[in-house]
Amino acid sequence: MQRKVLTFLFLSLAAWAIVIPAFGMQSGGDPITGKWSGDWGPSKFDRNPATVDLKLNGKTVTGTVNSEGKTVPIKNGTFDPNTKAVHMEADAPGPGDRMVHFVIDGKLADDKTLAGTWNHDARKGDFKITRQ
Repeated sequence: MQRKVLTFLFLSLAAWAIVIPAFGMQSGGDPITGKWSGDWGPSKFDRNPATVDLKLNGKTVTGTVNSEGKTVPIKNGTFDPNTKAVHMEADAPGPGDRMVHFVIDGKLADDKTLAGTWNHDARKGDFKITRQ
């Protein structure tokens, strides 16, 4: 009887050792990597839809932001796992030939929601994106 119990416990632990990493790999194995969608804007009445593809490599965040028909690469992206703070920058085409430099700071509220603020020049606002 004791041998059957030990065999059952061993097989259960082995199954969990396989299942737990598999779930982590589905989301990229980290809290940042994946496809996100949501909106951003200067007020709750002026919103712009956005999709964001993020990749975490150590503490470095890379990826792209797609909004208003423009796709721009993320620059200088970082993630602090202790505070769950995310910092990103992006240069997007602006009026004329001018590039607009966005600074984006957010915080991971849970494994599905990233929210924070953005600014460029004298404009600022907020954003909220959710992992898909």
